[in-house]
Order: sequence, then structure tokens, then C-alpha cells
Amino acid sequence: MARAITSYRDFWPYYLREHARPATRAMHYAGTILTFWFLFLALGAGGWWWALVPIAGYGFAWAAHFGVEKNRPATFTYPLWSLFSDYRMFFLWLFGRLGPHLKAAGVAA
Repeated sequence: MARAITSYRDFWPYYLREHARPATRAMHYAGTILTFWFLFLALGAGGWWWALVPIAGYGFAWAAHFGVEKNRPATFTYPLWSLFSDYRMFFLWLFGRLGPHLKAAGVAA
């Protein structure tokens, strides 16, 4: 059994290695973009749009892990670090700064 990760500093490279395939990251980005869209709709229109925020985010992410990456989502073991890391990965990618983080984690960009 693998040892538990006890610091976010150790978790971040692990998280990136669990998202090694570009298709996995792309599905995460799509889900993250949808979470922002549904959040925007929920804030503007109210109603049932709130329910789509976690469905979009987790739905795309989990589909990527089970279908593309063939691993278990980090959310199951490290829910808060995983959520934070998903947004961190997204914004680093969005601003073109993810490459050095992937390289440091041993992931080919």
C-alpha cells in the first residue's frame, strides 16, 4: 500500500502525474470551463443551474480518469487538495504556465 501524502507540496506533483495524458487534462479543462459557465448562469438566473456545477466538474474529470487515464481520481482520497489542484492546473494551463510544473513532476507535456 502506498504511503499517504501529508503535505500539499508532495501532493501537487502526484496530482500532475495522475493527469499525465493530455486528453485527461483537456477533459478536466472542459469540465472546469463548464463549472464557471453554470456558476455564472446560477448567479444570474438562479434556480437549478447550481446542480450542474459539481456534475460538470466531477463528471468530466471522473470520465477522464476512468476512460482515458485508467486510474482512480485523487478526489476520492484527497478531496480538497484535488479540487484546489484542478483549478490551479486549469489556470496555469490557461496562462501558459503549466509546462514547467509538468516537467518538474516528470510528466511529458
